[in-house]
Amino acid sequence: MDGLVEFKTDDGAVVSVEAVAEGRPGSRLVARGDGTVQAARTFEGALEGVRAAAESALRVFRDGTLRPDGVEIEFGVKLSAETGAIIAKGTAEGHLIVRLTWSPSPTS
Repeated sequence: MDGLVEFKTDDGAVVSVEAVAEGRPGSRLVARGDGTVQAARTFEGALEGVRAAAESALRVFRDGTLRPDGVEIEFGVKLSAETGAIIAKGTAEGHLIVRLTWSPSPTS
């Protein structure tokens, strides 16, 4: 484990998550003695980009000719104290799973 990042929610609760170091050059956050780092934004703010990505993906799959009855989108997400939520790289180039479902048409 690289350390913990504490995010505060909009209602003041604390969410601690395991986080990996980003390894970017320049300044870095300093952890407390127990290895915990305070996040620069709220938990909701950190997830805002992932929410926007999900909304965009849903628009793509709901519009057009496919017209599925259901759409499931799965993102792998990493949390960082500085960046917030990052769509995680999986075994391929990125981690995104999309499932489209259709119900059989009722027969008359």
